[in-house]
Order: sequence, then C-alpha cells, then structure tokens
Amino acid sequence: MASITAGGMHMPKLGLGTWGMTGAACTDAVLRALGHGYRHIDTAQMYGNEDAVGAALARTDVARGDIHLTTKVWWENLQPDAMRRAMDDSLRKLRTPYVDLYLIHWPAPDMDLGATLGQMVRFQEQGLARHIGVSNFTVALLRQAIEEIGAPIVCNQVEYHVNLEQSRVLAYLRAKGLALTAYCPLGRGGLARDRVLARIAGRNGVTAAQVALAWLFGQDGVAAIPKAARDENQLANLAALDLRLDADDLAAIAALPKHERLVDPTGFAPAWDSPG
Repeated sequence: MASITAGGMHMPKLGLGTWGMTGAACTDAVLRALGHGYRHIDTAQMYGNEDAVGAALARTDVARGDIHLTTKVWWENLQPDAMRRAMDDSLRKLRTPYVDLYLIHWPAPDMDLGATLGQMVRFQEQGLARHIGVSNFTVALLRQAIEEIGAPIVCNQVEYHVNLEQSRVLAYLRAKGLALTAYCPLGRGGLARDRVLARIAGRNGVTAAQVALAWLFGQDGVAAIPKAARDENQLANLAALDLRLDADDLAAIAALPKHERLVDPTGFAPAWDSPG
C-alpha cells in the first residue's frame, strides 16, 4: 500500500476510520480491514471504542509492528497530569505498549500549548508514542507549535474532502515536510450521491465515493481515513488507491463548492480563518 513519510513516520495513505463504531461491530470491522490488507487504524479517546480496537489487535494474525495505530487525547484532558492518565488508559484499552501516532484531538481554547506539547514529547521519549501530532489545527496554531515551541509533530488530521478547501493548511504542512490526514473524506456519506462525482465515476467505471478518495490519494502528503464496516466498502476504498483521475476529472472537482465544513463544534473549535 502507498504510504507517506514525514519526520521519520511511515503512514499508509489509506486508513480505517472508526468514529461511530463500538463493541463487537467495531472489533469485527477492524479485523476485516486487517484481513483485507489495511495497515492503518485510527481511533480516539473520545470515540469510546479503544477497547474494541484493542480486542481486534489482540486477535489478529498481523504483527503489531506492521500496523500503524493512531489515537488521540481529548481537548478537556490537555493538562500534563490528565494527559498521562489518558495515555495510560488508551494503552490499556488498546492492549499495546505504544501507539504509532498520538494526536491532540482538538486545540482547547485555554490550553497551555507549550506544556501540552511538552508532555507529548515526553510520551515520545518514553516510547509510549512513536510519533506525535495534532488534529484540527489551523495554520496559525501550526506555526505556534512548530516555529515558536519547536515541537516535533509529524501530522495534522483535519476535515478534508472535495467540498472543503484546505490549501493553506496543506501548503504549510508540505513546506515543513509533514503529513495531512483527511477525516470525513466522503463527507459523511454525502459525496456518494454527488452528481459531478457520479459523472466522473461513470466515465471511469467506479463509484462516486471512490472518485472522492482518489482525489485525496492523488495529492502528495495526504492520507485518508474513511469509516467502512462492510467488506464491500473496505474493498472499494482499497481499490480507490489505484484510480487515477485525468485533467478533466480534476477540473470538474476543482469547480465544486469548497466551503462545506461538516465538523465545527461550538465552544472549542478554533477560528478556522485566523491569519497565519
């Protein structure tokens, strides 16, 4: 599978997103994905499914070292002591001595970013996280983390799909040699019904969802983590890695609306348009 290299991290371009999956259904979905060849699993403290993901990791025949595992600490737990408790709890539930990538899930409005990133670095130094990163960070926050604090982050996970512009964030990450992981890459399922994508899909003999994923996979430094529980969807997402869109396809996608943000929680989402 194609992968991204950033700051010493090697991350497969396609991952399995697990938001909204819990219990045995989540465990079974992760096991199916690993059986199909997925080697990138994404979860989070807030998802309430780390125990289910951990059960799959305990049951699979795939070696732990061959799996890229990401989890995230919730924004209410960004004080160093709370982060340590969160990390210990995540590792216990995931049944693993380390995660490959540990992310700040959301930037807290009143966080001490230096202290928070300092604790993330300690996790890395202690071998609890192979690499560290952030999620839902704007360019201004990325500049603060990287240029002012000097944190060795390797990835920013953000909402990114054909209807949401992320060119500024992506350009900054590329300039620093870092990765972008796209969540909601299928627009929470809505892109599967998009007429423009459907026309492109018809010309290529694929589905609209595969076109949306191929658009992301074709971009340097970009990974995607679509949620997929069923065999047919997991296999279709894998097949999208081999789909190549031509210039006409890309022009049609470029003309789509680019301001349809689906995840914007009140109370702790950052100022998306802040200068940076």
